Amino acid sequence: MGQRHAYETVVTWTGNRGTGTSSYRDYGRDHDVAAEGRPAIAGSSDPVFRGDPSRWSPEQLLVASISQCHMLWYLHLCAVGGVVVESYVDHAVGVMEEAPDGSGRFTSVTLRPQITVAAADMAAPAAALHEQANRVCFIARSVNFPVHHEPVIRAAPRLP
Repeated sequence: MGQRHAYETVVTWTGNRGTGTSSYRDYGRDHDVAAEGRPAIAGSSDPVFRGDPSRWSPEQLLVASISQCHMLWYLHLCAVGGVVVESYVDHAVGVMEEAPDGSGRFTSVTLRPQITVAAADMAAPAAALHEQANRVCFIARSVNFPVHHEPVIRAAPRLP
């Protein structure tokens, strides 16, 4: 086994409306996610589960984590592979299925990055690197559902 890394966070519930969890409707789902030296992330449950729609849900954070990890590996692989990426924007979507008992699980995440590369001859290698990025992404390797990729790769316009 290689090096081990530990990641510490602090999740603090801030949704006590004065009566704690006296009933399902009497408490807020608001919480803060923090780590030393970083700004807090305002979290809640998904609005369908009585959460605050202005705060991040755990489901969104999971999808964002997969998207971030993939992007960071992808950019690394492009840099060492001679592919010059000029822009990268991912519109990721995660699908979660809820069971009749209220539990649920993610069934897939689809990454839809829109990427601009410096030259047209970089488009094919840029597309191929998504598969490799998926194989090495720490987060994608840790989930028990498929992570799909639907990249759109464009070459930057050439100036006359």
